[in-house]
Amino acid sequence: QVQLVESGGGLVQAGGSLSVSCAASGRTFSTYTMAWFRQAPRKEREFVTAITWSGDNTNYADSVKGRFTISRDNAKNTVYLQMNSLKPEDTAIYYCAARSRFTYGFYDNPNPTTYAYWGQGTQVTVSS
Repeated sequence: QVQLVESGGGLVQAGGSLSVSCAASGRTFSTYTMAWFRQAPRKEREFVTAITWSGDNTNYADSVKGRFTISRDNAKNTVYLQMNSLKPEDTAIYYCAARSRFTYGFYDNPNPTTYAYWGQGTQVTVSS
């Protein structure tokens, strides 16, 4: 069982930067593929980015590629999302998610249904 707690959301102006974090409980964090999803009002939850258990491979949605960076620190049981050049359309609740690497590896990492554990979300608002 993994519990995920996001933090670091807030309000930022367009063009600005913001970093959000996700702290995980348990001793098996290093065996989980981690991902960030987001959900804007009246929209479906969408994939943002994912990172392998070791951090050696990442995947990004086209909409955030070149602006967002995912990273992880397995010693701290934490995954990070650095967001630069933010746009109003990045406004959403950001959720971190985890799944065991033994189940899927890095396959189909944008699919939210493959993630067993979710955080409660943190609000990111980008003003124009």
